[in-house]
Amino acid sequence: MITVNLYYKGKNGSARAFADEMESSGIADAIRNEEGNLRYQYFQPIGDPETVLLIDSWTDQAAIDSHHASKMMEQLADLREKYDLHMTVERFISDDYEADEKFLRK
Repeated sequence: MITVNLYYKGKNGSARAFADEMESSGIADAIRNEEGNLRYQYFQPIGDPETVLLIDSWTDQAAIDSHHASKMMEQLADLREKYDLHMTVERFISDDYEADEKFLRK
């Protein structure tokens, strides 16, 4: 699994407005329904109202490449421009390390 954390930064609530429009327009749900998508969720960090975090997980790089080639990317890019957002990214590849399980309360 590959997880990409995208931090959308804006001004005057624009990052939150972007995430709200992604949800209300159906674009987020369409991405969730793409083959290989495992997670697509927005979060807002405590103490930083001008940032929205997207956690986006995929089965593999081929699924990400297919997503990036889709028409939805044009819609997404248009919304990023509309809200004048700037982004930073972190990328993680899961290693299925089970030793952490003993620290989790379930």
